[in-house]
Amino acid sequence: MLDNIDHKIINRLKDNSRASYVEIGRHIGLSPSSVRERIQKLEDLGIIKGYRLELDTKKLGFGIEVLIMLKLFSGNLNVFCEELDKFPEITEAHRVTGSHNISMKVILVDQLHLQQFIDKLLRYGDPTTYLILSNLIEEKQ
Repeated sequence: MLDNIDHKIINRLKDNSRASYVEIGRHIGLSPSSVRERIQKLEDLGIIKGYRLELDTKKLGFGIEVLIMLKLFSGNLNVFCEELDKFPEITEAHRVTGSHNISMKVILVDQLHLQQFIDKLLRYGDPTTYLILSNLIEEKQ
């Protein structure tokens, strides 16, 4: 379905989703119109689902990032899922297997904010918190 050129385009877009057709074409040896057609095809097929904005949360005043595993109390899965929008601090939330039901990535201002956030989660279940010290992938780039 996808050829080597499609994979090169995808890799270029993963590095910089704002790269122009001209820039991508120059890098992989295609005309801008061919790049545009291929990207449109990848979007139409649902392979490229969208483009996202990546923010520097520290510059926005969020001093800590935390991974939280939540073991929900019996019957609270649907309630928690319906109320996710009450927690703007949650940047990612996944239903997972294992001893916990939910895995979340959360951005917070400071330790007091973390404490208040954990207190809110206690209504739904038992949270286990992991403070993120660094992002090893970003450090390599």
